[in-house]
Amino acid sequence: MPVEIEAKMKVDDLGAVRDRLKAAGATIIGEYLERNVFFDTADRALLTADQGLRIRLAQGTGGGEPVCTITFKGPRLHGQLKSREETEVTVGNYDNAVTLLKCLGYARVLSFEKRRQSWSVGGCRVELDELPHLGPYVEIEGKSEETVLKVRDMLQLSDRPLMNTSYIALLIAHLQEHGQSTRDVVFEPAPPARRVNGAA
Repeated sequence: MPVEIEAKMKVDDLGAVRDRLKAAGATIIGEYLERNVFFDTADRALLTADQGLRIRLAQGTGGGEPVCTITFKGPRLHGQLKSREETEVTVGNYDNAVTLLKCLGYARVLSFEKRRQSWSVGGCRVELDELPHLGPYVEIEGKSEETVLKVRDMLQLSDRPLMNTSYIALLIAHLQEHGQSTRDVVFEPAPPARRVNGAA
């Protein structure tokens, strides 16, 4: 089973990281609006075992057909960076994927939107993420801790604490802290354009 090795850090400004990526000759892979839906059993067996089951629907901001994937993540492995065994398959239909997991006994726990811009540099994939309530984060994923930490240094993020907490755990904690019971976390709609002298 493939192992995902990543460094995740909270940042103040994605623009500064984006500028460093460009200066390093990084290649942009794409920009997406994701819908991430997490599932578990009624007795939270996956959570208890430190495992995760997710359906992700990623729509490129440039258009085209959305890509739907089912991902299973194993428990965290020991190491300086967050690493987990991960199995992912691409499926053709989001609704059918949801129905399949429900038939297998899984129920939706939480869904959330995420804006993601993906880059490639130094043998790693760098994700510039923005989430409702949580703000901007950077994830660096690679095949070894050495390559991930090297890219982290190159992007001048070594002073940022490494985070092992998942986005879904951060969001659940935020919702509980603020007494919110929603199970669907989305970005607020953009305010309507102001009209000036009768023109939009």
